[in-house]
Formats: sequence, C-alpha cells, structure tokens
Amino acid sequence: MQELANFSAKVVIWWRYFCTLATLLALPGIATVSLFLIGERMVLLARVQVIHGPNLNLLGQRERNIYGSVSLLEIDSAIRAEAERLGLQVKIDQSNSEGEIIDLVHRAAEEADCLIINPGAYTHYSYAIRDAVAACSLPTIEVHLTNIYAREEFRRQSVVAPVAMGQITGFGPNVYLLALTEAARLFLNRPAKK
Repeated sequence: MQELANFSAKVVIWWRYFCTLATLLALPGIATVSLFLIGERMVLLARVQVIHGPNLNLLGQRERNIYGSVSLLEIDSAIRAEAERLGLQVKIDQSNSEGEIIDLVHRAAEEADCLIINPGAYTHYSYAIRDAVAACSLPTIEVHLTNIYAREEFRRQSVVAPVAMGQITGFGPNVYLLALTEAARLFLNRPAKK
C-alpha cells in the first residue's frame, strides 16, 4: 500500500509540473484539470470561474429590500467553502466594466472547465458579453440573486441565457451554491475526451 501511495505522489508531482509547463506554454485545454492525491486515491479537480458583474460589489449595502443584507465577501466565502466541499477549484472575480468581464470570460476559456456568471444589468443588453460566452464554448451557468422574470419589464430579458447551459434565479446567494453543485455534476458525468 505504501508503494502505491509513493507512486501516486510521484504522479501528482509530475502532473503538476506538466500542468504548470502547459500553462506557461499556453497549450489550450491541457492544463484545465488538476490531479490531487486524497488519501490513497487520485482525484481530478475541475476548475470553475465565477464572474460577478456590475454593482454586485455593493451587495449588503444597496437596495437591501431587493438584494438582501449579505455582502459579496460573504457570498464569495460561501462559494469557496461549497467548492471545497464539492472538490472544485474556484476562481472568483468581480467587475463593473463590460470590457473587463469579456476579458475574464476569454481567460476562463483557457483556464476553466465551467463558467458561472452573474452579468448583473449587462444581462439585459450586452451582446458583447453574450458573444464572449458563446465563443468560449464552456459549460456556462447564468445566475441571478433575484427572479429577473418577476421584476421590472426591462429586467425580464436575458441576452446571455440563450448561450448558457442553464440559468438559476431568485434564490438569493444560494444561486451560486446551486450552480456549483451543477458544475460538479457536469464534471463528474462528462464523457472522456477522445
């Protein structure tokens, strides 16, 4: 049993070295999965990129009657804890800039296995973000803290939804945790690459 653990540890070290090298050489799709030794078995860890859109940095302060009193830092902490519980690696970013969100989506295409995005107000009119999500070809889950379909008329349209795998709305901060659960399920059930 000790020999297996030693061999597994060597495989993990070489895999990490290979992933680092592949990342440095910008080999697309090679370094998107990490290999870890947990106990006496190796586990593949999916990478999830979470992107928070405009004004979400003000959660807990703005319109508490609509968005609640939980801050973005608290949501991010819950996301990290749930990702760890599910065996996912997570990277979290927030931006108020459409161009920066597009850059984050582009980067996710190279560095992640799944994208969870709350485009905020850009949901309703940013064809540029929609096109970036479509171009990245990642399984994408669109999330919203509130039920956008029960709000003002202009908020009921999502230009991102048609290019996302799915959408979760209306469950407050839990939308991110539900999306992580789905990301883990997708990763565990995806067919092996040929």
